[in-house]
Amino acid sequence: MDQLGVFFHKFLAGTGFANFGLGHLAMIVVACTFIYLAIRKHYEPLLLIPIGFGILIANIPMPPGFQLISQEFMAGSAGPSSVMDYLYMGVIKGFYPPLIFLGIGALTDFSTLLANPRLILLGAAAQCGIFAALAGAMYLGFTPAEAGAIGIIGGADGPTSIFLASRLAPHLIAPVAIAAYSYMALVPVIQPPVMYALTTKAERRIKMPPAKSASKLERITFPIASFLICSLIAPGAVILLGMLFFGNLMKECGVTDRLSNTAKSAFIDIVTILLGVSVGASASAETFLTPQSVKIFGLGAFSFAVATAAGVLFAKFMNLVSKNKINPLIGAAGVSAVPDSARVAQMVGAKEDPTNFLLMHAMAPNVAGVIGSAIAAGVLWSLLG
Repeated sequence: MDQLGVFFHKFLAGTGFANFGLGHLAMIVVACTFIYLAIRKHYEPLLLIPIGFGILIANIPMPPGFQLISQEFMAGSAGPSSVMDYLYMGVIKGFYPPLIFLGIGALTDFSTLLANPRLILLGAAAQCGIFAALAGAMYLGFTPAEAGAIGIIGGADGPTSIFLASRLAPHLIAPVAIAAYSYMALVPVIQPPVMYALTTKAERRIKMPPAKSASKLERITFPIASFLICSLIAPGAVILLGMLFFGNLMKECGVTDRLSNTAKSAFIDIVTILLGVSVGASASAETFLTPQSVKIFGLGAFSFAVATAAGVLFAKFMNLVSKNKINPLIGAAGVSAVPDSARVAQMVGAKEDPTNFLLMHAMAPNVAGVIGSAIAAGVLWSLLG
């Protein structure tokens, strides 16, 4: 009987209930909130459901001696020692983000950008959020490398945030990645108040003429020329830009449909699942509920608001010096949350005038924002790495 009691006591000590704390409960609530927003509100379900379930996995307390993801591996001081370590290797080594960019390139249509190249400037203006967050992070006491990893959240680009954090501050990947993806998912909540505050009713009702269509030669030449120019400006972003424009070239050239169809469907879906679950699984209560994480989330919200405001205000500035007026709402789409921020511009514009169709115009600064955030990441890596 004594032996049976010892085994029973050991069994109880090894259950998750014995080691369950308020921190685990808080993170499970966060995970369930992500899943609720994805299912009920349709906020980025392809991202929030894998991340949310990954957070659930991470916050089941493990028995002594067991680790879901070893802290030594996350810190870079040891090799992988568990199944989740091997899955997480794609995050810590930074090879999931370029694969995501390959799929994004195959999904992206740059025709609207080619039809109205000046809208590239709106994507560039929205990157102000990155440098505002970087300055804020340094003010709060983060190291320059940590500040660079945090600042990229302002680009509203999850894969780029993970890539740069893995290069500059691997110990911050979990809060940086979850902040970036959270704000990407909350675009319909965060952006409209900023857009309304900075525009008048008349500005929101501005109609833009239909854009001309781009020729096949222009669509094929664009990814090649853009890759060369952008990579020469920011060589640190060559892998992200290379995969983005390579995927787009496969889409536009017309002779690699099988590769393009695979990249934009099953391939990107598989990588998204692995990336989402791995990022979520790194967000245990012990590593995530820290003062640093709270600061990162605050800086992320600040940077996202600044990015939205910068895009809108720059569109208004362009209207001062241009005969062809731009609806400033599309400036908010300069953040690289594709295509949600473009949809928000359309939604806000349609509330003022149901006959105003801004979506295709908004896609131009939206895809420019993807390129801009990748360039910003390359510049920060070269300066701070």
